Amino acid sequence: MERTRARATVFLMLFLGNLGNALEVPLDLPQPPTITHQSPKDYIIDPRENIVIHCDAKGKPHPSFSWTRNGTHFDIDQDPKVTMRPHSGTLVVDISGEKVESYEGVYQCTARNEHGTAVSNNIVIRQSRSPLWSKERNEPIIVQEGVSLVLQCRPPAGLPPPIIFWMDINFQRLPQSSRVSQALNGDLHFSNVLTEDSRNDYICYARFPHTQTIQQKQPITVTVLNLDAINETVAALYNETDFLSDGSAEERRPTFLIPSGSSSSKMVLRGQVLELECIAEGLPTPEVSWSKVSGEFPAKRTSFLHFQKTLRIVDVSEADAGEYRCTARNRLASVHHTIRVTVKAAPYWISTPRNLVLAPRERGNMICRASGTPKPTITWAMNGIPIENSPKDPSRKVEGDTIIFEEVQTGSSAVYQCNASNEYGYLLSNAFVNVLSETPRVLTPANKVYQVIRNTHALLDCSSFGSPIPKITWFKDSRSSTLDGDPYVLHENGTLEIHVAQAVNSGKYTCVARNSLGISENHVYLEVKEPTRILKQPEYKVVQSNMNVVFECKVKHDPSLIPTMTWVKDNGELPDDERFLVDSDSLTITDVTEDDAGTYTCIMTTTLDQDSASAELTVVEQPDPPTDLELTDQKPRSVQLTWIPGDEHNSPIYMFLIQYADSLHHHGHWHNLTLVPGSKTTAHLKLSPYVHYAFRVLALNAVGFSNPSLPSRMYKTNPSAPDENPSGVDGFGTEHDNLVISWKPMSGHQANGPGLQYKVMWRQKDVDKEWTSVTVANVSKFMVSGTPTFTPYEVQVQAINDYGIGPEPAVVTGHSGEDLPMQAPDNVQVLVLNSSLAEVHWEPVPPKTVRGRLKGYKVYYWRERSLHKHNPHHVEQQVLTFSGNKSHGMLPGLQPYSLYLFNVRVFNGKGEGPASSNQQFETPEGVPGRPSFLRITKPSLDSLTLEWGPPYDRNGRLTGYTLKYQTVNISNVLGPVEELALPANETTVTLFNLKYSTRYKFYFNAKTGQGAGPVVTEEAATIMDEAMAARQVDIATQGWFICLMCAIALLILVLLIICFIQRNKGGKYPVKEKEDAHTDPEFQPMKEDDCTFGEYSDTEDHKPLKGSRTPSNGTVHRDNSDDSLVDYGGDGGDGQFNEDGSFIGQYSGKSSARDTAGGHESSEAPSPVNTSAMNSFV
Repeated sequence: MERTRARATVFLMLFLGNLGNALEVPLDLPQPPTITHQSPKDYIIDPRENIVIHCDAKGKPHPSFSWTRNGTHFDIDQDPKVTMRPHSGTLVVDISGEKVESYEGVYQCTARNEHGTAVSNNIVIRQSRSPLWSKERNEPIIVQEGVSLVLQCRPPAGLPPPIIFWMDINFQRLPQSSRVSQALNGDLHFSNVLTEDSRNDYICYARFPHTQTIQQKQPITVTVLNLDAINETVAALYNETDFLSDGSAEERRPTFLIPSGSSSSKMVLRGQVLELECIAEGLPTPEVSWSKVSGEFPAKRTSFLHFQKTLRIVDVSEADAGEYRCTARNRLASVHHTIRVTVKAAPYWISTPRNLVLAPRERGNMICRASGTPKPTITWAMNGIPIENSPKDPSRKVEGDTIIFEEVQTGSSAVYQCNASNEYGYLLSNAFVNVLSETPRVLTPANKVYQVIRNTHALLDCSSFGSPIPKITWFKDSRSSTLDGDPYVLHENGTLEIHVAQAVNSGKYTCVARNSLGISENHVYLEVKEPTRILKQPEYKVVQSNMNVVFECKVKHDPSLIPTMTWVKDNGELPDDERFLVDSDSLTITDVTEDDAGTYTCIMTTTLDQDSASAELTVVEQPDPPTDLELTDQKPRSVQLTWIPGDEHNSPIYMFLIQYADSLHHHGHWHNLTLVPGSKTTAHLKLSPYVHYAFRVLALNAVGFSNPSLPSRMYKTNPSAPDENPSGVDGFGTEHDNLVISWKPMSGHQANGPGLQYKVMWRQKDVDKEWTSVTVANVSKFMVSGTPTFTPYEVQVQAINDYGIGPEPAVVTGHSGEDLPMQAPDNVQVLVLNSSLAEVHWEPVPPKTVRGRLKGYKVYYWRERSLHKHNPHHVEQQVLTFSGNKSHGMLPGLQPYSLYLFNVRVFNGKGEGPASSNQQFETPEGVPGRPSFLRITKPSLDSLTLEWGPPYDRNGRLTGYTLKYQTVNISNVLGPVEELALPANETTVTLFNLKYSTRYKFYFNAKTGQGAGPVVTEEAATIMDEAMAARQVDIATQGWFICLMCAIALLILVLLIICFIQRNKGGKYPVKEKEDAHTDPEFQPMKEDDCTFGEYSDTEDHKPLKGSRTPSNGTVHRDNSDDSLVDYGGDGGDGQFNEDGSFIGQYSGKSSARDTAGGHESSEAPSPVNTSAMNSFV
């Protein structure tokens, strides 16, 4: 995964760049002029536009400007066509109606104020030129095929030089190659010409970039004649035959067209582009290669153009000097040319002079160092005047490339010019000395916030100014100590650097600038952010066309930074297609096509950093069908098939399937012939006679098979005798006196020729020596009659056609037809193992009596009757088959306590033999079946009646019944089990003393001497006392009950009114003591402070009355709007009513016993009403 930190890198470069910049003086302070913008030294102008010569400068006070032209003062006021822009020295020349040539020359700008004078470079003004091509007549060129040819361009000299290219009359570029190429001077070189080079529109074009004009040369006509054409021409002129004996061009060794000779030299300036070319002619076309005699090519700066004929090195340095060798080579020979390259250098800076700001009586140095080849000369000037002609200054001393200032005085400010020159150019630089006394000031904005990514550089700026130059110190947070040493680095310009920023480095930083005149400080803030990281990178995907693909890209970033997710394909934008769906952390491509293949990169960018990860998408499809099927090496029984594979579509072909069609026998049907590995494109195919073959090939890759190729041409093989005989030969009988010989018919492909017949042969095994035979056609079986029963025969089937007989057929042994067995098994016996299983034994019959292939024995058995008189008589015959030559077998699943009959028979392929005599056996008792029914009738308050029927399958003598039962409460909790044994002759029983209104579950089964049978279950419930239930339901509808509820409500209202009155008077509630003495737990006491009632709970209103009977569903239904006076009775509500419903009990609060009783449910039914407890209330 490639990770970049683009913004952090730019940020770092900007800061580090500032470390070396010239000293900047605030513009509100006095300072000499500084040139800030000027036109290039060599300034080529467009003659159709106004001339603009730039010169801008700054200073305090703002400088004034003047110009020289060709070394003399240029009086702008005297030329109405020339104006100077306001607050600038930039000249604008209006050339309308003027000749541009009159303004060509060397210009220099001067910017001056009271503190000094700065000058610009010498600016050479030249107009661009695009002269017309000189008129010329190009004679047609006629050349012999194979010779070399140079078409000269010779464009007019322009400024700057034009760009050359060759095109035809339709403005189409002429194709170039290693044989035909353009030289650096624009000429078109042919290493050798071909007849197809003949044309009449070779046109050289010259494009002049400044004026954007194109000039063209007159078309050149080239005719290339081959030797045959020359012979015909000469023969026509001189009546000769064979003027030139050979019809083809003669091959020749390479020679150089450019450059000439075996060696040459070239000079190039440092920093420019070196271009070396070698163009050779010869036949065949020579190939050109390059080498450096002593050294290697600079890999990143070297390229080869024009089909290796041009060597190009950019940004040349002194290390590129040396000998370069180009070699032209064809199969006849090779030739070399050596080019000696020398590198000169116009002056270039080693150290440019920097501005000096000095306090009075300070010292300083101004250094100007340059290099070049030859070494440049350094000269100094002050305020534009050579320093030797300037006023003497005892504080200044010039020593070559350095000016030393000592004990400078106020008023000695000036601008110094350093000029470094040699024969290839010059450099000019201005630097001032400004003598000032100034207290420190910090120029970096206050409270600036720097944000960096953890583990990257952090650079905190403290740009300052003062004279003398202030000293910079840094503090963090509490200013406990200066920041100096690891991890901090303090640069000369005041910048504080943290090489590897961590979270602990976040905080407030203070920069202090101090000199002898004062102090200044500034605060900045550093925030160290977490880096952006891709946690889940997109993965390499291989998908089929028309499928969907998803690239995931899950990212973690600092939460305070705003991220932006971008996806690119092959380093470019995603296609503008709705199939590309970009989500917050994924890219989905639907209906993928082959054009979607490529490298996909997710880029997560924040304001500080970015992270990226890439994955490749490969789109695979089934291969294209093979093409160009060819048949070679044709033989009577084989042929070689070759083909060209189709496009693999990014999934390698690992297999080819070859199919054939036989238009003679199965027209239109294709059959698989063979498989060939995907690395091969040739197959040697074995063929059969008498087939009209057509072949096709299918390619197979991981996606699937391609479509079939186009069929090959037809290939016919000659007929011959059969190579094989029919398969699947068999001999069997359908009747006891016949033999059927069958075989699988041969296909036309197997017949090898017309007239296919079968020779069928047979003989009785170990008896006959001679074969009996018959020849048949168009059938697949033959029947031999009159054979003895189930006798072994040897049979053969041989193929015959019009061209001969097949090979010797294999001998197959079969048997004639079977007959029914003649004898029943003897000595049949039975052994009863248990009530449901018996074992039968018999003596196998003699093999001769089977009269066929023994298949096994069958036992027929049936239940004659039950041994119990009550069970009905029924016969149900069953058959068990025992394969092979068995002598015994098991009879499972028998009914207990029953009489069974059975017999045994042998069987073969024809059928069953006679049955043995019937034998009988009895099965012992077993456990009984389930009772036939169980029903519960006559429910009452305390009794239930059960009725049942005996089991349908008694399986023995019944000894009785077992009845178990238990209670079931509302929550389906089971009570204790009661058990009752009942005699076998009973079919009903009544259970007394049961609990009323209670559900019971019953378990009932029968028994024999062998044990108990399966259980049948049933549930039923006793009934409720209807009179008591009616009285309980009627309580809430009585008039006395309604009156009592109204009285209670009225009493509560009166108490509330008294409470509010007492509260308003400031007194206490007067009956509180009484309430404390006689508290009704149904009502919570009022709170002393606010006379409000506590929370009323009705959670117990839904509990059933003790002693009541629940309905059969186990619940008591009440109207939610009615209260029950039972809640006010003692012991949980056993209060008593008269017959008219009047209440005769005493009003009483609830007892805690009610709560206890109501809190535990019992599975037992409630006990009857306790009248003595009721009487205690009277």
